[in-house]
Amino acid sequence: MTLHSLFRRRAVRSALAASLLALSSSAPGCARDTGPITIGVIGPLTDPLGIAERRAAQLAVAQINARGGVRGGRRLALRIVDDSGSENGAVLGARVLYDDPDVVAIVGHITSGTTIAGARLYGSGRRPVPMVSPSASSPELSGLSPFVFRVCPNDLAHGPALARFARRNLGAKRAGIIYINDDYGRGVRVSFANEFSRLGGVVVEQDPYLPTTGSLEPYLQRMRSAGVDVLMLATEVSGAELALREMRQLGVQWPVVGSDALVGIETDGGLSDGIHLSSAYLPDRPGTKNALFVNDYARTADGHAPTDVAGLTYDIVNILAQALDAVGADRVAVRDYLATVGGSRPAYEGVTGRIVFDSSGDAAGKPLSIALVRGGHLVAEATQ
Repeated sequence: MTLHSLFRRRAVRSALAASLLALSSSAPGCARDTGPITIGVIGPLTDPLGIAERRAAQLAVAQINARGGVRGGRRLALRIVDDSGSENGAVLGARVLYDDPDVVAIVGHITSGTTIAGARLYGSGRRPVPMVSPSASSPELSGLSPFVFRVCPNDLAHGPALARFARRNLGAKRAGIIYINDDYGRGVRVSFANEFSRLGGVVVEQDPYLPTTGSLEPYLQRMRSAGVDVLMLATEVSGAELALREMRQLGVQWPVVGSDALVGIETDGGLSDGIHLSSAYLPDRPGTKNALFVNDYARTADGHAPTDVAGLTYDIVNILAQALDAVGADRVAVRDYLATVGGSRPAYEGVTGRIVFDSSGDAAGKPLSIALVRGGHLVAEATQ
């Protein structure tokens, strides 16, 4: 063998070895079996709700990784996408996460409209991906896709809970309702009115409005004339603030109740003091696990207490970590795991309480707490 032939053969062997090494390191079963496992997070990132979602997800992942990760030491990573709180943004963001082969599950969206928009994609195609929402409460989501789950009660649970509280705890007999004229507002209005009437109360006024409505005073004037003794606000925060300001101007002081869409109104500088809200999670919930979470979250949030979205997001990430630890980084396997939580697998005991998924992907039996707004905070009053 000539010297030239020897060098040539060594060069070929070296090139072949390098090629095999490159192939082995990029094969699906190698790096992906040992590298980070990615969870998608999607929501309106500049909105307080989206900020709370991101903070809680980051806190949960940091704690899980500090404990050694999942699946024998694999770290968790987050891919965070902004859906801008719009349905168009949700579709675009959902596509980004769906198409990312590293994303095995998704936390979000926050609102019902964005969740419904994204859900149509998540459960489709050859690589569907499971999504768990912390706060999308529309009844339309129930059973919409086998890959869509949520950990909050739906809108139809808030209305009856508030009606029971108004009748039994506040002693109200005559209710007025102001509701935003969309699926959310109409759903909460109807469920409140039906339960309030069933308990012997009378709904004397039910008035719709739009975000562009400049004044609610005509509605409030009619309610004063009709003699209501409780006001139910099936509104978003800005609509509730408008109603409260105009109540103050008119000199009326009815008890006011509203659902979880009003969480955050407690920080408005005192305008909302004294109103009652329904929520799936309150930071003063008893238990060591929740107390530790509240303290840890406050350190990441300039001392602020976690909202319901934060608490529910934190639980979602931990449920997903439990699923990944048990079945690995496979989208369908994670979905199948979630579907058995509270069935063939134990319920998840989180900072927000027990979580069980029913056959529609809903959080079966998730209780609601009624909170009093006091001094910029939500204080638990009752469980419904």
